[in-house]
Amino acid sequence: MSRFEQYDSLGEPQKRGQATEAIVTAELLARDVSVLTPAYDNDPYDLVARIDGEFYRLQVKTAYDGKNDGAVEFRTRSVWTKSEGYERAGYDGKIDYFAVLNVRTEDVYLVPIEDAGAAATTIRYEPAANNNRTNINWHEEYRIDTVLSRLQSG
Repeated sequence: MSRFEQYDSLGEPQKRGQATEAIVTAELLARDVSVLTPAYDNDPYDLVARIDGEFYRLQVKTAYDGKNDGAVEFRTRSVWTKSEGYERAGYDGKIDYFAVLNVRTEDVYLVPIEDAGAAATTIRYEPAANNNRTNINWHEEYRIDTVLSRLQSG
């Protein structure tokens, strides 16, 4: 069974999120990055990574196939239920990076909050059918090893 099929079998979004956090944590640890977790579940970040003496707040997300072939998409806003209805909030000023797992390709991305869209972000791993090459978030730019290399040499 592929990881993608395993995610589908989990059913509940909370279980998929926990699995994503565990995979992202393991990928960071395998690259000798210290990972801290907040004591409370209501912080806007899921993990804190210590890279070259600097701390970075990470919000972990799972990416799924985007609206177009060759792309994945993840949500950049939290949604939760309250007695008055749904509450939505962004992460500006609350995190430094989205740590994103693409369950289809098993790639992990680190997307700076400044590069993320207001509601969702698309990462493209194949050229668009219309051959558009402007304002594209290419997966090579956000792959975990690429971003860690920039942060460690920074």
